[in-house]
Amino acid sequence: MTVVFEELDYRETPLGELTLRRRSEPRAGNVTVYEVKLGDEFLMSSLFTAGERALADLGLAGLADTPGGALDVLVGGLGLGYTTAAALGHDAVKSVLVIEVLGAVVEWHRRALVPLGETLTGDERCRLVNGDFFALSRSRDGFDFSEPGRRFHAILLDVDHSPRHWLAAGNAAFYSLEGLGAAQRFLTPGGLFAMWSNDAPDEEFLTLLRGAFNSASATVVNFDNPYTGGTAGCTIYRAHTAKGSG
Repeated sequence: MTVVFEELDYRETPLGELTLRRRSEPRAGNVTVYEVKLGDEFLMSSLFTAGERALADLGLAGLADTPGGALDVLVGGLGLGYTTAAALGHDAVKSVLVIEVLGAVVEWHRRALVPLGETLTGDERCRLVNGDFFALSRSRDGFDFSEPGRRFHAILLDVDHSPRHWLAAGNAAFYSLEGLGAAQRFLTPGGLFAMWSNDAPDEEFLTLLRGAFNSASATVVNFDNPYTGGTAGCTIYRAHTAKGSG
């Protein structure tokens, strides 16, 4: 039976009211859509996943010369799991550690309340952790509680809407030379930082990336928008560390 509307979970969080819902979308052929709202803002929708998947595909493409089964990947922001699933779809990936600040989102996957929950929790290469990506990026020990100082071949970040539009004011400090440089400490030599943004390429942010990393670029990803009948777009930033760094 077609789902018209169903609220699957509701939580009060330090960032606001968090809601997971499932509904039918007649403008997209009456498909079932999963949506996440934080307060009045839409955070995620299973109707729009091209950018999330491109974050993994474009990010890991920058490490194409890495032998199969060798890459350790860190994902900042779990969401509905599309970036993580895309990363796990690459044969070169050995492990994926996901840091998600909202514990309820991790729980949704473990309870299979979202479409990719069983896929991610059933993959031995994948580990979901409740934590604050931005706080951990500034810490001495880094992101992996079980392996202090651990470095990754790729860090894929999808938390804030853009470098200028944050979910929490405290996230702003990350988008600076100091903040980006702190995260860079946990990349291997030649490693890659990639980030999703809902906005068009930001030249000032690219300048910051080039100051903190060895090189940086921005790619616009376009996708169909059934609400407008046209296309929409997002930006994927990529920045490499020097191969001899660290």
